Amino acid sequence: MRFSLQAQGPSRHSRRGMTLLETTIATAVGSIVLAAVMALFVFSSRSFVAMGNYMDLDRASRNALDRMSRDIRQTRSLQSYSSNKLVFVDYDTNTLTFAWDATSGQLTRSKGSSTMVLLTGCDYLNFHICQRNPIPGVFDFYNATNNASIGKLVDLSWKCSRTILGAKINTESVQTAKIVIRN
Repeated sequence: MRFSLQAQGPSRHSRRGMTLLETTIATAVGSIVLAAVMALFVFSSRSFVAMGNYMDLDRASRNALDRMSRDIRQTRSLQSYSSNKLVFVDYDTNTLTFAWDATSGQLTRSKGSSTMVLLTGCDYLNFHICQRNPIPGVFDFYNATNNASIGKLVDLSWKCSRTILGAKINTESVQTAKIVIRN
């Protein structure tokens, strides 16, 4: 008895290649999966950038508000007032100024010869002054005034935003505070 080993080649069915229809369907399915992955990546990237931007805007607003609160509480008196500029007589009798420039969007702090930018990218900023004596029984219980000599409470609000990926989105909510001049 004789045994012979003969290697069998691939069957006729397994040697056949992919048809044009199979290739087209595979390409379409692959393209849909790739488009979904790319859309998820773009959405995730935009959300990540927006959250980072919001956190940076919030940090800058908190720092500016902390600095302004500390400085305004220590002043002796309000010297002059407008809706975008406050001028105080500071505790050391120097002039302390907070001014907002609408064209550049910057809020600056000036004292003596030094100037510091507190905020950038401000779309809106407004100062109001009020008397210190509250009115009982009403919601907004401080009397508004335009007389700087009797103004003891500074009401301020602002809104900042930045451009993300070519679109002005992620506008920070309005920041507001009421700061009482202690002296």
